[in-house]
Amino acid sequence: MAADYDEVRPDFAAASEKTLKDVQQADAPDAKSVVAELEETDLSDGVELPGAIVEEELSVEVLPQAADEFLCASCFTIRHRSQAVQKTGLGVICRDCASELA
Repeated sequence: MAADYDEVRPDFAAASEKTLKDVQQADAPDAKSVVAELEETDLSDGVELPGAIVEEELSVEVLPQAADEFLCASCFTIRHRSQAVQKTGLGVICRDCASELA
């Protein structure tokens, strides 16, 4: 006689039916009560997340590139000319990038 391996085992079917009944009987909140709770909780008043910048304006002073500096063609960092190692078709490459490429 051939066995049907796709058929649900009786012990598993009884256990899943019991679990389904337990879930249905659980005292879970309905969607309307969850929406009501979310509307009651207004997080925009006085709650500040740690590290958040709220209503502050950042000011950064940008300095032009000095005569003894160059822009690395690989990492795009402003470096002192003493760190220039090789000149390529794209531009000058710094010591750190040249060592990574080697």
